[in-house]
Amino acid sequence: MKPDLPARARTGHKPRLHLTGPRLAGIYLAVCLLPLGVAATQDVAPPDTWERAAAALGLIALVAMAIQFVTSGRFESVSGRLGIDKVMAFHKIAAWWVLIAAVLHPLAYVLPTWLDAPDLGGERLAAYLTLPHYRSGVVALAALLALVITSVLRDHLPWRYEIWRAVHVILALLAVGGGLHHAISAGRFSATGPLNAAWWVTGLLVALVIAILYVWRWARLHGRPWRLVSVTRLADRLWELDIQPAPGTPALDYAAGQFVWMTEGRRRFPLFDHPFSIADSPLRPGLSLIVKEAGDFTRTIGALPPGTAIGIDGPYGEFTLEAHPGSAVLLVAGGVGIAPVMGLLRDLVARRDPRPVRLAYAAGAPANFACLPEIEAAKTVLDLRVLLVSETDGPGWDGELGRLSDQRLHHLLAGLELDQTVALICGPGAMVTAVSDALVSLGLPMNQVVYERFDYTGGASRQDRRRALGFLTIGAVLACAVAGFSAL
Repeated sequence: MKPDLPARARTGHKPRLHLTGPRLAGIYLAVCLLPLGVAATQDVAPPDTWERAAAALGLIALVAMAIQFVTSGRFESVSGRLGIDKVMAFHKIAAWWVLIAAVLHPLAYVLPTWLDAPDLGGERLAAYLTLPHYRSGVVALAALLALVITSVLRDHLPWRYEIWRAVHVILALLAVGGGLHHAISAGRFSATGPLNAAWWVTGLLVALVIAILYVWRWARLHGRPWRLVSVTRLADRLWELDIQPAPGTPALDYAAGQFVWMTEGRRRFPLFDHPFSIADSPLRPGLSLIVKEAGDFTRTIGALPPGTAIGIDGPYGEFTLEAHPGSAVLLVAGGVGIAPVMGLLRDLVARRDPRPVRLAYAAGAPANFACLPEIEAAKTVLDLRVLLVSETDGPGWDGELGRLSDQRLHHLLAGLELDQTVALICGPGAMVTAVSDALVSLGLPMNQVVYERFDYTGGASRQDRRRALGFLTIGAVLACAVAGFSAL
């Protein structure tokens, strides 16, 4: 039986209104298809089938490009129910069909000519790419190509993360701005009438989103400052930050397991923020963040002096027991993935949660483990069993060696009702996908295996593949809509 604990009592976080995945998919399709519906009523010179297909591709590419500003994980009404992992996965897949539609848009216009006379078709395509009348469209296409390429190659580019983000925003604005100008100035269906007005509204909405992301949030970061109280070394290159609200700054209403975007000092601007999981219980004042030295921003995190001004934007994410209730809880952490897991564990301890709790914690070496005394002490409050696994041996290590194998997970889960157990996993991509698939194979329902990861190495899990199939279905619906519009 599930314990009689309401969501508010379990987490201290006030439940918020979020849109479900199917509802978001329906809204996405409705918005993307709206321009086609409006265009179907336009009284324009009758185009042939390929010209209609080209126009439809351009219309859908443009509106889907604009929607990408919202599916970036920074709007809780979108990402709150789905989680950052799902939202970013959709954001990346949608970028590909936007690019494909944008590339096919001019090609579909010239295809009939090229089939009849290849030289003339080549001349027509060259005209589309070089004539001043179409220049804004070419700028939009070039920016979109550069945007996708730099996103795919992000880990291989010699740029600081903040520079990449700035380039990403600039290219996105060029792509949408150029696309909107091209539609209004050169589009057969968008030159006048309702679609023309709709693109002006779209431009204003994109401007509003940018204002929210980079002006309103900048003002909040400075208007509601936090202060760093202390920095404590937990393990090798792993630090815990105790952050408290400055006088006049309200407490953060969050659920254990969520994350925030943090900036510090004079860099309190949204372009310079980074995501960190909250390693704390909402019952304790302030915030605790566990941060690993892993990049330009974090390499000096341990040297931040107490009193440093901190900017906090959040909370975000659905890596919470509030969003995923169960009669038993399995927490799995790899490396710095211990941060949100410690937040969940500390909250369970603070509330003296009666449910069985199992914790699997893996690290590369014994020196990388954090909070072990605190985890041991939690056994006196919770029905807690712990599995510690180090990939390599070290002085004084008496735990297990290797990886979180199926057999070890099976042993840890012994005695639990698997169909009533919720698993929350956080860590490197390869570990997350392997453990997720192992737990499903052991009998946990797929919708009760929840994860967040730091990278997308290690391939795709069964959940990833099922999710990608759903996303591709959305793309297929849009493709069918293009075909249907072309046949009108």
